[in-house]
Amino acid sequence: MTWAPFLALSFEAFGSLDFWIGAMTLAGIYAIFTLGLQLNVGFTGVINFGQAGFMAIGAYTMGILVADVGLSLWLALPIATLVTMAAGLLIGLPSLRLRADYFAIVTIAFSEIIRYVAQNARGLTGGNQGLLGFDSQWIDVSNAVQDGLAPVGLEDQFLAPLLIVTWLTLLVLATALRYLQGTPWGRVLRAVREDEDAVRALGKNAFAYKLQSIAIAAALGAVAGYFLALNLAFLNPNSFEPLYTFIGYAILILGGLASFFGVIVGSVVVYTLLEATRFLELPLSASQVAALRFVVVGLVLILLVAFRPQGIFGKRQEMVLGD
Repeated sequence: MTWAPFLALSFEAFGSLDFWIGAMTLAGIYAIFTLGLQLNVGFTGVINFGQAGFMAIGAYTMGILVADVGLSLWLALPIATLVTMAAGLLIGLPSLRLRADYFAIVTIAFSEIIRYVAQNARGLTGGNQGLLGFDSQWIDVSNAVQDGLAPVGLEDQFLAPLLIVTWLTLLVLATALRYLQGTPWGRVLRAVREDEDAVRALGKNAFAYKLQSIAIAAALGAVAGYFLALNLAFLNPNSFEPLYTFIGYAILILGGLASFFGVIVGSVVVYTLLEATRFLELPLSASQVAALRFVVVGLVLILLVAFRPQGIFGKRQEMVLGD
């Protein structure tokens, strides 16, 4: 048996419109997710490994408010965002004064605590069976948008409305963050990243700025969580494993530090690779093929680090912190 037939991609699947709509929807969701990491790591110098936890808090709060409490989806979204920002402040207040590596440990522990609570609080979250019934209002909107896409031949693509809304939201958020980058507030964040002691010497409250960065990143994680929940149509704790935070870091490294546009391109590249490798025809088990998908992304990152360590759109000076 030769390996040649098994090493080919299923071009029929890879070239289909369904594939690209699904892959780009996920790319948009995780680009929003990674914008928060970019704000923390690329601009504030805060190593946040808890972004998947914020994503879970936002998604589950929205789902519970709609499915169990009976609130409108449009009212539940801002409430869930505020709850997630409050969670960011709650985790940041006692732990942001820790050394960077200890803060990273705290945030990943926080993320796992949230996931285990979601897994075991079955009466509230549905546990491993999942939480359903929160997307009926979105389905009405989606159907209306889908009908409007009939002239361009997309009336059969049920994910197309979510793709459009996700990417419009992503572009608005990335543009807003790019604008904030050039404001005095954004410049203080950069200064905190470079030399926190100098910022304090100039009379700025570096701790408060770091808290603000975490709160905004938490809100971005929550927004990504809403779109992920609508994409999956149910909520399950396995959708919020720490693995997804590390995929966000892969996107961050690939796109480049301090580049919001790089986050978008990095997410497109990573999720094109992850989704395309689903169709690799290899003499391997399903679990082995699933692992191979991440091996492919890892190899791409290794090559990037070797030949362009600053990322696709990053700058070398962004990789060097002040002494």
